[in-house]
Amino acid sequence: MSIPRDSSEFRVPSSELCVTVAGPSVLNPEPETGNAKRRSSAGLSLVELIVFIVIVGVAVAGVLGALNVSTRASADPVIQKQALAVAEAVLEEVQLMPFTYCDPDDPQAATALSAAVGATGCTAAASVENPGAEATPPYGPETRLGVTTPYDNVNDYNLFSMGPGITDISGAAITGLGAYTATVSVANQALGAIPASDSLLITVTVTGPGNTIATLHGYRVRYAPNALP
Repeated sequence: MSIPRDSSEFRVPSSELCVTVAGPSVLNPEPETGNAKRRSSAGLSLVELIVFIVIVGVAVAGVLGALNVSTRASADPVIQKQALAVAEAVLEEVQLMPFTYCDPDDPQAATALSAAVGATGCTAAASVENPGAEATPPYGPETRLGVTTPYDNVNDYNLFSMGPGITDISGAAITGLGAYTATVSVANQALGAIPASDSLLITVTVTGPGNTIATLHGYRVRYAPNALP
């Protein structure tokens, strides 16, 4: 038995077979353009790499330069502190000396009422204390470490110098201070209501390695004019 066939009964409109895809999908991915491919695989260009190397090199050079300067100058604070310590020690030594009207070796030093020469003052002009060490016998010549005529008054230290090499009051060299020098100046200078005749300005200058300099100033007043060493 034959079945009549009518091709028109099985015909499907072409519009019903059309599948519309709104965007890229797994089935229909959107193809990448040439620019997109280049962007996704791009790295550093040669110019960018060179610029990066130059910037890093300059930064490293600056850091190393700063470290080098810091290393060279690292000893300076130590020298400065040591010079200051020496200046403090010398200043203290000077300030602890008597400040009498007459040289302490003068028989009238313990009773003198002024720096005048006479019964109420000093025995002789050579024993009147002025800035500088006595140089005339029997009161001099005075030196810091002298056995018979050592420094025995603040005034004696005027123009005193020591070094290279710092020694203590007994003359023993202090280890590590062989490259240091010290100088002292003493001058009459008023301090407030205290007249210049009864007040001394002491200046101690210490020079260390590398021309490092420390300077200290101190005063000594005549609060005990008859106190002997």
